[in-house]
Amino acid sequence: MSLAALKRAARESVSGLPREFWWLWTSTLVNRLGAFVATFMAIYLTLDRGYSASYAGLVVSLHGLGGVVSSIGGGVMTDRLGRRPTLLIAQSSTAFSVALLGFVHHPVAIAGVAFLVGMASNASRPAVQAMMADIVRPEDRVRAFSLNYWAINLGFAVSSAGAGFIAEVSYVAGFLVEAGMTLACAVVIFLKLPESRPVVTTKEAQDEASVGLGTVLRDGRFMSLVGLCFLVALIFQQGAVGLPIAMGAAGFTPADFGMVIAVNGVLIVALQIPVTRFIEHLDARRLLVASSLLAGYGFGLTAFAGSVGVIVLTVCVWTLAEIVNAPTQTGLVVRLSPLHGRGRYQGMYTMSWSVAGLAAPLMSGFVIDRFGAEWLWGLCAVIGTVAGVGFWMLMGRVPAEDDDSVPAGPSSGASVSGAVAEQAA
Repeated sequence: MSLAALKRAARESVSGLPREFWWLWTSTLVNRLGAFVATFMAIYLTLDRGYSASYAGLVVSLHGLGGVVSSIGGGVMTDRLGRRPTLLIAQSSTAFSVALLGFVHHPVAIAGVAFLVGMASNASRPAVQAMMADIVRPEDRVRAFSLNYWAINLGFAVSSAGAGFIAEVSYVAGFLVEAGMTLACAVVIFLKLPESRPVVTTKEAQDEASVGLGTVLRDGRFMSLVGLCFLVALIFQQGAVGLPIAMGAAGFTPADFGMVIAVNGVLIVALQIPVTRFIEHLDARRLLVASSLLAGYGFGLTAFAGSVGVIVLTVCVWTLAEIVNAPTQTGLVVRLSPLHGRGRYQGMYTMSWSVAGLAAPLMSGFVIDRFGAEWLWGLCAVIGTVAGVGFWMLMGRVPAEDDDSVPAGPSSGASVSGAVAEQAA
């Protein structure tokens, strides 16, 4: 492909999206560039503070539990308070709690603050996804979610490398850097992002009042989607928990695992945008089925991998599944969410991934200890197959996407709807 063709493809990938989306995208990138706590929590507690591995595992689990709790709370806040206030509260709280974590010393205090960090940092996700759905046209949403996912992975890749050098100097400095970057996100949101929650008429206010958590739980079609998302997330989590344990037991070094898992991040950064351009107008049903099967059997093939090179090939398979699955799945969540219940619905969806983050270590540890790593990879293939069949059945009951979810304007009274429509045109 010529340079001119590459430039044209890049331009088409980012064109037509509103200015508000790019400010939201920028805040996501800045936030991920400052990521430190989630990556280095266990190392910080064991090496710098001298705590046991069991205590470090407990604190990391509490951090994840905070994310589970705030998935629902953040979704309710997104619908009741609005997207912008929720983001400001979540980002400000994250900055404060992360900075505090670097200075507390008592084991109970560390565990409590880690739980707060998990709550605060995860509370913004439903608001980000709901705001993105508000300001982007339905036909552009898969591309927008893909670009946001790309920013998350790019930021994480850069921050992981940079945080390693910062940790060599001072872990406290790492916490303060993350706090400062998160606070910068809040500033960007405050200055550049108006409220995007749709204007509510009298009838819609009654409809909105009727959308509670019970409504979400009674929505069988959506809760089926949440269950399928949990299964897929359970598979992808094995890249962070099952794979390093299995590679260590097989005699591979930490450096081997580091090289293998780096392939995942590099491929996402390199391929997310071009692959999304290819799939954004394809049938979501087939994409979700294919990505579920690729994820399951990608990990399943690890049972036959006896060298780093072969493991890298399996990573390529399930990374392609991740690239296809992430934006398609998020777009489907929006399609199944009522206009004035997007926050709660997004919160429930986010919780499926948070719960998978808690369940995956338990599953992988139990299966590897009792039966061996080969059984874990076989189980991943089975789960992927079940998820694929589930998506095929579920999508048969999902209507075609339309434009009825495009908001008329922001609830704050600021006239951004015209600007959004003009930018998107």
